[in-house]
Amino acid sequence: MIQRIQTVYLFIAFVFSGILPFVFRLWTNPAGEEVFFMTNLVYVSLFGLSTTLSLVSIFSYKNRQNQFVMNRLNMILNVILLGLFVYRSLNLSGETEVSEKGIGMFLPIVSIVFLVLANKAIKKDEDLVKSVDRLR
Repeated sequence: MIQRIQTVYLFIAFVFSGILPFVFRLWTNPAGEEVFFMTNLVYVSLFGLSTTLSLVSIFSYKNRQNQFVMNRLNMILNVILLGLFVYRSLNLSGETEVSEKGIGMFLPIVSIVFLVLANKAIKKDEDLVKSVDRLR
């Protein structure tokens, strides 16, 4: 059951929340220093929770309802993280010196998209199982 399409979507969401934040910067300070997610404990904890939820959801493939709920919670975490990034970028844009926003600020958006696709596939599997149960 691990070879289902939602597992692929969840793995891609895991990559976008667990691996790529180490590669891409969030923004650049006016001093020219690149800022990664590791500088703020809130970002570290939210990315860590999102990564953990993705992994736990991948390995809880036998319980589709639980997997669906964990993905919803993961989406909420990513929306909170995205909201913090938007708030921070609005504060950065008011500076006298222009700061560059990095591609790392858009990682939660891609993660949310793949979590939505995974939930659609989980729902499709659940509907298929229910239809087969009706035939018995």
